[in-house]
Amino acid sequence: MILMDINDLRGIHTVLVLLVFLGIVWWAYSAHRKKANDEAAHLPFDDDEIDRRTLEKEKTEKKQ
Repeated sequence: MILMDINDLRGIHTVLVLLVFLGIVWWAYSAHRKKANDEAAHLPFDDDEIDRRTLEKEKTEKKQ
């Protein structure tokens, strides 16, 4: 009968965590995520556009 000690469990746990990590990395960089990643990459620039429109709207409201 083979008994497992704590070090065997730690080794199994390390391998499982590594596999989960690699799975998440594969999912995040897979081809079907490209559109979502591109949209997320442009979010900071979208904020600038919203700020510009808000300022223009405020200027228009002040003139009236």
